[in-house]
Amino acid sequence: MITVNDINFKNQCALIRVDFNVPLDGQFKVADATRIEAALPTIQKILNDGGRCVLMSHLGRPPGNDNNCSLKHLLPTLNVLLGVEAAFVPSCVGDEAEFAASKLTNGQVLLLENLRFHPEETHGDKGFAQKLSKLGDVYVNDAFGTAHRAHASTAIIANYFPNSKCFGLLLAKEIESIAKVMEHGKKPVTAILGGAKVSSKITIIDNILDAIDHLIIGGGMAYTFIKAQGGSIGDSLVENDKLDLALSILERAKEKHVTIHLPIDTLVADAFSEDAQTAFFPTNEIPNGWMGLDIGPKTRAHFAEVIALSKTILWNGPVGVFEMEAFAGGTIALGRAIAEATKKGAFSLVGGGDSVAAVKQFNLSDQMSYVSTGGGAMLESLEGKVLPGVAAILS
Repeated sequence: MITVNDINFKNQCALIRVDFNVPLDGQFKVADATRIEAALPTIQKILNDGGRCVLMSHLGRPPGNDNNCSLKHLLPTLNVLLGVEAAFVPSCVGDEAEFAASKLTNGQVLLLENLRFHPEETHGDKGFAQKLSKLGDVYVNDAFGTAHRAHASTAIIANYFPNSKCFGLLLAKEIESIAKVMEHGKKPVTAILGGAKVSSKITIIDNILDAIDHLIIGGGMAYTFIKAQGGSIGDSLVENDKLDLALSILERAKEKHVTIHLPIDTLVADAFSEDAQTAFFPTNEIPNGWMGLDIGPKTRAHFAEVIALSKTILWNGPVGVFEMEAFAGGTIALGRAIAEATKKGAFSLVGGGDSVAAVKQFNLSDQMSYVSTGGGAMLESLEGKVLPGVAAILS
């Protein structure tokens, strides 16, 4: 795997696909700069070599040219983080962009306007990719968050840099972290899957069973497994058409000697509300009129024991409705257990939008080995799919 560390960028212009799809507040200020910060090591390596950088990204899903999604709003934050005054050009292809790129001197940075102002970007248009390719000498893909899309700037453009393309440090770290779990994770390997539906995680489960020793299942999807085994789940979330699928997963896991851990007890509520009446029940004995919204204390303790014995941990999905304080305890306890195991030498990978949001919300990010920057890309990697943006660099 060739990364920017394998190339000397002196007097070279690096055209970097970054993922600056960050949230903006009402004043168009960056509300969370995590993704910009994640790209800094790649940019700084190139500048330190004596090279220059042209940065391209999307922001949101604009219907066309839309000021609300202009990357110019990111400049103040980018400049502070970089410590370099980046230039901005209100286009990403054509004469104006090419002129701005040609005027860059070593040590300088240019930020292009939103790629998705052009529908050709998401259509994977070859002509658009070729126009983009004129803006640099070396193509660097550092955008894991869009690596699962066959867009012009993530996959097609690499064809125009047959001998001068590489991975950025962020994308390389994402690939290595997933491989640490899926291919050469130290045993025991534990995967924690949460979220609402079994159907959204079935492909992941199928793909990871050969790589793991323990599978912890929490969140809404757990109740489908409980009901499939004859348990009473009250008004809890369930996919009634996936009961046979749940049983088949349990059977396949048993065949592969993977131990599945389901919630023992549950914090239930009489309404999906922060101020609902609550109680604890065994997970397979929830009365009608009550719904499970978080794992109970016995489950928290059991999950923590499994995690404490693990050497490699994958966490994808919360185990309760953590957005409501009343039902966040289980996810917090899980996060702290993973942090403690990490502190003692385990490798922990957190991925998927809700899991990442949870570790940020509860200030646990810096206690994990790696927190993925790409939701959809992370999920597709775990499903065993080859990401177009990754394949384009490797080809």
